[in-house]
Amino acid sequence: MLPAPKAILFDLDGTLLDTAPDMAAALNRVRAEQGLEPMPFEAIRPHVSNGARGLLGIGLGITPDDSGYEGLRERFLALYAEDLAVHTCLFPGLEALVESLEQRALPWGVVTNKPGELTRRLLEALEITPAVVVCGDDLRRAKPHPDPLLFAAGKLRLPPNAIWYIGDHERDVVAGNAAHMPTVAGRWGYLDGERPIESWGATVVIDNPEDIAHLLSRADQDATHTETVDAK
Repeated sequence: MLPAPKAILFDLDGTLLDTAPDMAAALNRVRAEQGLEPMPFEAIRPHVSNGARGLLGIGLGITPDDSGYEGLRERFLALYAEDLAVHTCLFPGLEALVESLEQRALPWGVVTNKPGELTRRLLEALEITPAVVVCGDDLRRAKPHPDPLLFAAGKLRLPPNAIWYIGDHERDVVAGNAAHMPTVAGRWGYLDGERPIESWGATVVIDNPEDIAHLLSRADQDATHTETVDAK
């Protein structure tokens, strides 16, 4: 059971925004510079939530321990920054959801491991204005540590257990659970297949962004029912 929230926080890549096309394009530009053929989009998409480290791992077979990693990481991020909002958009159903949240004065925000400069440029380019944004380099520790979620809760001036956190990666659920936030895992995101989504320990697993509205409606009904019973 999910309690009616006083705010909702979203992961960014693979949850709120479909950034995979632009990130895949940047990876294939790096591959081209290395004399490699482009990778199929379908092979890249599941790894987008793992950021530059995950993409360079599957695209170039390198890790942060390799000597050339940092240079290639900087090149990938530079290429991505050049065209970070060409094909990126809200996932279907989320524009309407965001509008409904704003109409009901329910604050919403973003907690992501994406670097702050890229995150804020992207949100500005898409004219998206969350109430709070916490990025991967804003604090000393990023997800799966709960610190970014707790920081966001503090900025919203709400207890963590009054906020839903919605994500598409196990680290999102781990961070949310550690912060004592109800967690929602979405199947529409960039699932990397490492562990089944049902095993992450989320409060609820949903298939589509439209399901968030159904969860909110159900939580509101449960809250109304509880208030009615308590009043008797």
